[in-house]
Amino acid sequence: MFFIFKVLLSALIIAGASWLSGKNPKLAGFIIALPLVTLIVLIFSYVEHKNVIATITFAKSILVGVTLSYLFFIPFFFAKSLNMNFWVIYTIGLVLLILAYFIHKYIVSFF
Repeated sequence: MFFIFKVLLSALIIAGASWLSGKNPKLAGFIIALPLVTLIVLIFSYVEHKNVIATITFAKSILVGVTLSYLFFIPFFFAKSLNMNFWVIYTIGLVLLILAYFIHKYIVSFF
């Protein structure tokens, strides 16, 4: 039952942000940039597993991952000046996310 609650809440957040992006993309972007999902998932993780150390490690990993995930957006800043289409930008962003994963894996191995 708890799993179904988590799925429904997550779906509502994603669907709500997606709907809002058509009405007010700047506000939707700001809302998605907030750590709403992180706040929720940390509570879910602790309530489900009751492991403070694992939850703290999880939070540290999220901090590193969020920071590195910004690499995805770098091609979007250069798209206009380099005259790139959406799919090229998106693909380069995904490649940078793969690179970010390996950097994340390396960094989190220290804690």
